[in-house]
Amino acid sequence: MILVVDIGNTNIVLGIYHNRELLHHYRILTSRQSTEDEYGVLIHNLFGMKGISFQDIEGVIISSVVPPLVKVLEQMCTKYIGKTPLIVGPGIRTGLNLRYENPREIGADRIVNAVAAVEQYGGPLVVVDFGTATTFDCIDDQRNYLGGVIVPGIGISTEALYQRASKLPRIELEKPKKVIGRNTISAMQSGIIYGYAGQVDGIVARIRQEMQAEPTVIATGGLAELIAGETTSIQEIAPLLTLDGLRIIFERNRD
Repeated sequence: MILVVDIGNTNIVLGIYHNRELLHHYRILTSRQSTEDEYGVLIHNLFGMKGISFQDIEGVIISSVVPPLVKVLEQMCTKYIGKTPLIVGPGIRTGLNLRYENPREIGADRIVNAVAAVEQYGGPLVVVDFGTATTFDCIDDQRNYLGGVIVPGIGISTEALYQRASKLPRIELEKPKKVIGRNTISAMQSGIIYGYAGQVDGIVARIRQEMQAEPTVIATGGLAELIAGETTSIQEIAPLLTLDGLRIIFERNRD
């Protein structure tokens, strides 16, 4: 079994693979204050509920957009699992050609998503990841990672409304019954859901013009299913794309 770990700004997502089969996956809160011992206890308990022990893990791979937590999780793996994890970063084999001005600037999660998407769908592609930030990553049919777009995420925008407009409440993200809201909460929900759907369609349309291609558009991330159904451009939803990408990269760098 291998353990794959994606450290995001909001959540840490973990998956356990046996060969190419995802056996279990978990989502825990990203805590910058937690130590390697606290993460070790938490993950040990999650594994125990499924009858898995640390001794069952043959290898670990980590991607992260939170640099301070890389060392913490690396120490946890060494101390409790007895494995030094592979870290997604410069020098790692991905199978992509990075056509970025400075490849070191690309978030590890964006690379991992692109690797999995190319493996599963071929190219050309646009991968839309609805995370803390919403990212659009563009890959052509020659496995060239061309770059992309970064916009504030849905959660960030919703929280900004609450914090900066004194009369607006904090809301749950769910699809309203109608576009025209007849109360403040439904009006805010409509603005967020349909506003982001329109944003996705608008950006994808411009990407298609610039790529001069008809890429397959894939959505991933925690809020993908909420938004994707309201767009006209998203064709596939792959909520666990990042975990698959980590598994693929681990296999390509196993030696």
